[in-house]
Amino acid sequence: MTENVKERERGEGQKSKLGQMRIGTMIGTNWNQDGGALTRSGRSGSVKWCFCVTICRFFRLFPANMCIGTPVHMFYHRQTLLQWRNQPENTLPDEVLQTLLELSLLRDPGRQPAVFPDAGAQRKCHRKRCERKRKRGKRAGIRARLKASPSRPAIPSLFLANVCSLDNKLDYIRLQRTTQREFRDCCALVFVESWLNDNIPDSAIQLAGLTAFRADRSAALSGKTRGGGVCVYINTEWCNNAVTVAKHCSPLVEFLIVKCRPFYLVREFSAVLIAAVYIPPSASIGANAKEALCELYRSISDLQNKHPDGLFIIAGDFNHANLKSVLPKFHQHVDFATRGASALDLVYTNIPSAYRAEPRPHLAFSDHMCVWLTPTYTPLIRRSRPVQKQVKTWPAGSISALQDCFECTAWDMFREAATEGDSVDLEEYAASVTGYISKCIDDVTVSKTITTRPNQKPWMTAEVRALLRTRDSAFRVGDKVALRKVRADLSRAIREAKRAHAQRIHSHFKDTGDTRRMWQGIQAITNYRTMPPSCERDASLPDALNNFYARFEAQNNTMARKTMPKPDEQVLCLTAVDVRNTLRRVNPRKAAGPDNIPGRVLRECADQLTDVLTDIFNISLCSATVPTCLKSTTIVPVPKKSTVSCLNDYRPIALTPIIMKCFERLVMRNIKTRLPSSLDPLQFAYRPNRSTDDAITTTLHLSLTHLEKKDTYVRMLFIDFSSAFNTIIPQNLIRKLSSLGLNTPLCNWILDFLTGRPQSVPFGGSTSSTITLNTGPPQGSVLSPLLFTLLTHDCAAKHSSNSFIKFADDTTVLGLITKGDESAYREEVQRLTDWCTVNNLHLNVDKTKEMVVDFRRAQHTHSPLNIDGSSVEIVKSTKFLGVHLADNLTWTLNTSSTAKKAQQRLYFLRKLRKARLPPPILTLFYRGTIESILSSCTTAWFGTFTVSDRKTLQHIVRTAERIIGISLPSITDIYTTRSIRKATSIVNDPTHPSHELFSLLPSGRRYRSIRSSNTRFCNSFYPQAIRLLNCRD
Repeated sequence: MTENVKERERGEGQKSKLGQMRIGTMIGTNWNQDGGALTRSGRSGSVKWCFCVTICRFFRLFPANMCIGTPVHMFYHRQTLLQWRNQPENTLPDEVLQTLLELSLLRDPGRQPAVFPDAGAQRKCHRKRCERKRKRGKRAGIRARLKASPSRPAIPSLFLANVCSLDNKLDYIRLQRTTQREFRDCCALVFVESWLNDNIPDSAIQLAGLTAFRADRSAALSGKTRGGGVCVYINTEWCNNAVTVAKHCSPLVEFLIVKCRPFYLVREFSAVLIAAVYIPPSASIGANAKEALCELYRSISDLQNKHPDGLFIIAGDFNHANLKSVLPKFHQHVDFATRGASALDLVYTNIPSAYRAEPRPHLAFSDHMCVWLTPTYTPLIRRSRPVQKQVKTWPAGSISALQDCFECTAWDMFREAATEGDSVDLEEYAASVTGYISKCIDDVTVSKTITTRPNQKPWMTAEVRALLRTRDSAFRVGDKVALRKVRADLSRAIREAKRAHAQRIHSHFKDTGDTRRMWQGIQAITNYRTMPPSCERDASLPDALNNFYARFEAQNNTMARKTMPKPDEQVLCLTAVDVRNTLRRVNPRKAAGPDNIPGRVLRECADQLTDVLTDIFNISLCSATVPTCLKSTTIVPVPKKSTVSCLNDYRPIALTPIIMKCFERLVMRNIKTRLPSSLDPLQFAYRPNRSTDDAITTTLHLSLTHLEKKDTYVRMLFIDFSSAFNTIIPQNLIRKLSSLGLNTPLCNWILDFLTGRPQSVPFGGSTSSTITLNTGPPQGSVLSPLLFTLLTHDCAAKHSSNSFIKFADDTTVLGLITKGDESAYREEVQRLTDWCTVNNLHLNVDKTKEMVVDFRRAQHTHSPLNIDGSSVEIVKSTKFLGVHLADNLTWTLNTSSTAKKAQQRLYFLRKLRKARLPPPILTLFYRGTIESILSSCTTAWFGTFTVSDRKTLQHIVRTAERIIGISLPSITDIYTTRSIRKATSIVNDPTHPSHELFSLLPSGRRYRSIRSSNTRFCNSFYPQAIRLLNCRD
């Protein structure tokens, strides 16, 4: 089986009396023996690996007549070692195995012939320590992983260089690929300014192991005969399925786009599209740069329509052009200078954190530094862990069974059990009723635990998962017959699952009147709703979060005391009709509160539950007591961002019982009937016929009207409150409600609703201990917004030159300054600070910003405000109720932000088109997700838009038209329609603060125009709206 050649040599000058053994393993090399010495023949490049080990030891296989001091040389031939490598270990002699083991030659057993396990014999092998795949201490960073698997990265490694004549650099590139493994294993090489022409054939630029794609400069298209050109090399070990999908050459830009389908591609990407771009220096500045980028954008947009899930890599020499101006959702990865002090060679991708760029030396005499990009993208399957959650399923007939159960229930026995004498224990009454409803729901529903994975296909079913497990089991035991059958069943089940999923999705679009089902189908196709990032589980985190959300409780030292009502004050009484109508309007998709009673039950069983709930509501109003089970709150923390660093990075989502929401809605309706209609006219939130448009247009109109005067300017203070809702003192609120005309029984009920509220935080499978709160209304409740606006109704400006523009807790102090006299403005700010102290509202000075609008020719220095010893920062722009407002009242920043959001939504529109949905459905999605962004608060800013800003937004509309295939309303048409609609609603609303601006002329047909002396004011909303109304037929 093996052949060992043993040769004894005696000689002088031996260094050891124990002998010497040499074992040489020769693979991939020819060795010859010449005169008793070993010599090697062959080229060095053909040597794969070789080693020679010399060791001093006692040799166990010495013959009996061998002298101990005899040096022994053992030579193993190459063919012998190759035979040993392919043989199982148990067929080698023990002496040979022991010798090779002591020489550390058995550390990696090497490849062995595949042996299919026998049927019914399941082998379980434990890996030995000497057979570890990764040695201890081996680095596991990004570069190490790429080095270990260079042809299977999640996204391709990339090399970018401006070569300035590729033909002259080919020898240098070959030398780099021969001597540097990083260069040799690179997946894609992008070279710009290749300077190739038709006289240079493709064979002249071929490199071993690479496929070349070239786009030479055309004299007819570019008007230039020399220079330019781009070239892309694709490594065949990474991808051998690459084609050119776009070429372009013009005087402004040259680019080449190659589509790759590599051997290994992560599931979230359908293809890899690599674009090599060159924009000459003369075309990278001003209008030429914008036109060049628009030419590139059109090709990229068309390819995004065909490959909405593709990975786009745009690399090249952009000189001074900025690709993010037309593709704002793309991310740039080169963060160092590539030529002198300028970063000209850039790489953009449509995913964040895709690459880490590193500089590399120039290629020969090129004046551009090379760029090496190491892929740092983490696949989706590794970013998120599988999530398990409990869901309740409703079998067929469960709602009917629940209705029959409630119909046969004697609800009076719950009240009798809670009655002692003439008084009813409301706590026991409400708890027993809600507990019974929850128990009945558990009896008719089925609870299941489902596991969702980040890259799970939507068509995956339980049957397919079971067949996958059966297939794997059959493979492990080696049952060939069973494996063949299961594989056929699995393929059939996958086809059926995909077909059923497609039918289920298309069924959502059969009834165009059911918009909810249509949006469910759209979300299923586009994954429009993304899941929040998963968080680490920590048993102590729920209690820490609960204490953090209740941190304002320690500042409340006021005792809540109810007032004795007068004998003539009537208690609010609800009718069964009102309660039934409210229950029937419950949204069945809303999350249930701590009582676990879903809205579906309240809506479907409204007739059966009306009487008992009406009785509980009226007892609560009569006794001015809210049951604890109805005012309890569950806080669900949701991470605000992917990386959580502190407790404030969790956004609290409050869940309250849906029964209590219905109760609050009935009480709120009664409260609104008792309030004066002219209460706080500059509060634009939670009022009919009011929106953020009205707040912004009112602010701008007051400012522009004042700036028409000589020697004037405007100061705007944007107030930020720290957790405004959570700091309300209930007793202070009740005093203000009484002054507004609410009777004592209703005020006592609201006081009890705001105090003694249990709160808990479930998180990561654990639930915090319960904390009882007596400060602030519960966020997420129906009454909270109304109560906050009533608390702040007396926060109004005293000086006529100042105004408080309010939208819920967003407050803006508008100071109209004349001739530099800011005394009234600063006094108003100090009065606001004192008001906040009295009402326990905390000003966040760090987030409070001030902006000065000053169009005077002479430059003036404005001293900042001082609040509580801290200076307020004066900014050039800020975000005001969803729009970006600049101190020069221009909208360029707002336009770029709007375009960036709209570009992101175009991705989902492309996915719907790929699913072959009809144009009406695509139009519905466009109007709901893209047009709504483009036209958000359009009445406030579109009139003063620049031509460039309008073209930017209209460009997105044209892109959507190409995707859908039909014409869409332009931005100008949308603005005109909405302006007329908004102006008409203001005219018909006498309580609107801007109603007086629309005054009719004596003729009674036309409105009086607003006089203006500059274009900025003339094109603002109110002057424009009056002109539009007067121009109507």
